[in-house]
Amino acid sequence: MKVTFLVHKNMLQILPCSKIVLKKIKAFGLEKKFNKQVTLFSQDSRHPSLHTELLLPKEYGIYSFRVDQKYRALFIFRKEKNTVEILNITSHYQ
Repeated sequence: MKVTFLVHKNMLQILPCSKIVLKKIKAFGLEKKFNKQVTLFSQDSRHPSLHTELLLPKEYGIYSFRVDQKYRALFIFRKEKNTVEILNITSHYQ
C-alpha cells in the first residue's frame, strides 16, 4: 500500500496534539521517541522506519505511523491545508 502524501519541498505541518494525546505520550514515556518520529514524519511521511499505513476501513481515511515497536500514532491527513492531525496514541497490538 502506498501513501501518497509525501511532501518534497515543504514539510507537512503537524497540528498541535490534543491534551489527551499529550497525556498519553507522557504516560507511556514516549516524549523523546514521539518527537523524533514526528520530525521524521514531517520530512518524509513514507520513511521506512515509520511503517505508515492506511487502517481499515479505508474509507475513514485514518492512518498510523510507528512511534516504537509497541505504540503507533493514529492520524488523518487534511489535504486542503497540507496538514496532519494526530488523533490518538495506541498500542500496536490492540
